[in-house]
Formats: sequence, C-alpha cells, structure tokens
Amino acid sequence: MSVMIERLEGMVNRYHEINELMMSPEVVSDNKMLAKLGREQADLTQVVETYTEYKKCVEQLEEAKALLMEDDKEIKEMAKAEIEELEPKQTEYLNKLEILLIPKDPNDSHDCIVEIRGAAGGDEGNIFAGDLYRMYGKYIEAVGWRTEIIEMDDCEAGGFSLVSFEVKGDGAYGMFKFESGSHRVQRVPKTESQGRIHTSTATVLVTPVIEEEDFDIDMNDLEIETMRSSGAGGQHINKTDSAVRIIHKPTGIVVKCQDGRSQHENRATALMTIRSRVYEEHQRKLEEEQGMERRSKIGTGDRSEKIRTYNYPQNRVTDHRIGYTVQQLDRIMEGRVQELFDALQAADQQEKLAGNA
Repeated sequence: MSVMIERLEGMVNRYHEINELMMSPEVVSDNKMLAKLGREQADLTQVVETYTEYKKCVEQLEEAKALLMEDDKEIKEMAKAEIEELEPKQTEYLNKLEILLIPKDPNDSHDCIVEIRGAAGGDEGNIFAGDLYRMYGKYIEAVGWRTEIIEMDDCEAGGFSLVSFEVKGDGAYGMFKFESGSHRVQRVPKTESQGRIHTSTATVLVTPVIEEEDFDIDMNDLEIETMRSSGAGGQHINKTDSAVRIIHKPTGIVVKCQDGRSQHENRATALMTIRSRVYEEHQRKLEEEQGMERRSKIGTGDRSEKIRTYNYPQNRVTDHRIGYTVQQLDRIMEGRVQELFDALQAADQQEKLAGNA
C-alpha cells in the first residue's frame, strides 16, 4: 500500500510540474514540446483527480472514527452511518486507482492509422472491407474525431481491396488497437442465386502515429518514388506526378499515398505512415527477441489471427478473444461499437491485473 501511495504522490508532483512547464516561455514557443507535455498531463489527470477524492474520503473516514469516541449517543450514531457510507467508497477509489495504475501503452493517446484489406472471398471480401470502413467511419464521426484517407483501391463490385486512413482524435490508438486481425463475415452474397451462406474475410491493421522525435528512420533506408495518381480523386488526378510510393528497404514495407492535393502532402503522409509501420515491426521484433508474448492474449497485431465473426443471418457479432457475443449486428455495422471496444479494454485490464500481460 505504501508503495502505491508513494507512486501516486510522485504522479501528483509530476502533474504540478507539467502545469508549471506548460506556462514557461520556452515550452509555449515549442509546439511539439507543448503537445507532448499536454498528452502526458492528460494521461495523469484522471489518476490525480481520483487520488484527490480518495484522500478526501480517507480524511472524512478518520474524522468519523474519531467521533465514535464521543459520549453523545446521537453523534455516535451519525458517525456510524457516515463510516458505513465512506468505507465502500474508499474501497471503490482504491479499486479504480489500481486499474488506473496499470502500465499504459505510451502510444494509447496517439492518433492511429487503420488499414483494411479485402482478403478471402474475392469480391465479397472486398465488399466486407468496405462495410468495415463505413462502420469505423460512423463511429469516428459519432465521437467527434476526424479521418484522412491515405490510400484507397476501390473495386468494381463494391468495397475496397485496400483502404487506409488516419484517425485523428485523442486516444484513437488506445481505442482502435484491438481491431487488428482477421474479421470474418458469414452471409448470403448478392450474387448468390441459391441463397447459400458464404464465409469471407477482411484484415485490419492498426498502428499508432509516431512522431519524428519518438522514432527515427534512416532516410538512406528509404526508396522514394513519384508517379501519376490513378483512380477517382478529382481533376488533379493523372495530370501531375503527385502520387508517392515509399519502400523501406530493410523490412520491405511499402506505402503508397495519392489522395493528397499535392506531391508534398502525399510525401508527408507517406513518411508518417511508413514511420508508424516500421515502428510497429521494430516493436514486434523486439518482443520476439525478448521472448515476450505478443502484448496480451487479446493481441494487437497479427493479421492472420481470426478475431471476430459477423454473422448476418443470425444478426450476431462474436469476438472470439473474449467470448463476447451480441445479437446486434445491425447496430454494430451502424458504428455503435463502443460497448464492444469497452469490453475489449476491460478484458485487457483484467489480464494485466492478473499479471498475464
């Protein structure tokens, strides 16, 4: 308990230190440092507020216990009632603090890049990739975040063979990271004349947006090409070499970006994306070398891992990692995924509390 209190006091001190730093002229004039400190402060806010409430509760409890020593019967009764009310509150605050003190992924507060690919099932896999893109888009809009397209290869039958986009919002990566993996759909395709149910898949990969100062890429490792943009996208398409493709030679990771209005914009987006992908690969190898299990049993990275099934005939969604099933597929596909996201985060917290991750 004393170790926990010591840690909490240290966090309170750091919170106040950040407040002072953010008012200093050197930090105010440095946007990157200001943003970095702002993220750290946001991460500490809930802990500091909860700890303040906990301390207030402990103080009130001690005062109430002292009143039990009084001779006045009425005061004693009042103190007993107060203790009965405050003791469960104290336990509640401690449980909340225990969860808040679980080591966080430092990237949870970052924006993220979501890449969706049509996989098994041909046209139906691509159509499903489009359905997932719309599902995420509706959720992002509902929570007031923004998206920016990085790459989009649409298909004649509908949907996408590939669509990747940046999600801009506080805590976007922390919310989306458990979406990485293979998503399976079971339904009757529009082209199926016999009414048979087909199984198709789309894969999702979610990576955090990594700032230049947090992870450095050697520019000599990059092969940068420019080319004419292709496909739908406005009058500028096919008139200039505005599309940019970057290959990271050591890993073979390739990123193409053509949806920006200029080569400069596409190059900046492609560099941001390749930095995030290379960082993710670097983390994966590091964990492999250290013999660590991939982040947690819930997982946040393997494309081949079948994580979820969307069964249209039964209006059912099942997340296989946590045994979560709801008969509300229609609502889920309309972007109402918060309960599912919350269940995944709660399961991850429980694993970490149990020391399994």
